[in-house]
Amino acid sequence: MLRANKIQQISAMVMLSTLFLFGFKVDKLSPRLQEKINSAVTGTYEVTDFTINWVDITPELNQKTPSELGGDNLFEVVSQGKSLGYVYVGVAPSLKKTFDYVVLFDADMSIKKSKILIYREDHGRQVGSQRWLKQFIGRKSGETLVYGKDIDGISGATVSAKSMTLAVSQVLESMEILKESQVFN
Repeated sequence: MLRANKIQQISAMVMLSTLFLFGFKVDKLSPRLQEKINSAVTGTYEVTDFTINWVDITPELNQKTPSELGGDNLFEVVSQGKSLGYVYVGVAPSLKKTFDYVVLFDADMSIKKSKILIYREDHGRQVGSQRWLKQFIGRKSGETLVYGKDIDGISGATVSAKSMTLAVSQVLESMEILKESQVFN
């Protein structure tokens, strides 16, 4: 039992190290992923008529952020000429594969909703439950989140839950850096 836990811990550390090396980057949004993002925006902001505008981040500023912001992953949601907030789309590791997630922000840079968009494993799907994900709602840019302290653990999805907590924490830190750099006006 103790040996199995040690192996899981080592496996999680290897995956998180890989995550730090390669970052959370979405190179190209697939039609399936785009459809899921649109659905999340419609449900979260309660709008049907909106545009999602890519937020261009300079390579120099991207290097200062812990989350990857150089790809197609940060967007502004606009409806009737008014900014509703921002959408961050990322990829995080699960036990053996990765999953796509989205974090939706209000205009004040607090999390309005987070959602797992595409989960590619049979094990650990509990990380996608809204009951668990609602812990991120209201968190503001600049906050640091710690799994097991700020965010409750989840049985059966430990690796994915730790990964999601780290990913959201890094997105919050990145949004604060962008805010301080006056990217959002």
